[in-house]
Amino acid sequence: MADNKSASAYWAANVRIILISLAVWFVCSFGLGIILRPVLKGIHIGGTDLGFWFAQNGSIYVFLVLIFAYAAKMNKVDREFGVDE
Repeated sequence: MADNKSASAYWAANVRIILISLAVWFVCSFGLGIILRPVLKGIHIGGTDLGFWFAQNGSIYVFLVLIFAYAAKMNKVDREFGVDE
């Protein structure tokens, strides 16, 4: 990255991806697992209700998917700004 404007654009893209990932993880873990659990009580998955499943397993699976999605998206951003390996 040659200039300061490009560096700040790269950092802004990175922060945007991080904030979106954190928002998705928050909604899945706190929103679906705790706040909306009574609403999701009627939907069953794996022998238990969907709210409990998100509280125990779903948020971990979403986190794992977010790790790979973040890595893929950052590789794309790195290529865009010419800082890829």
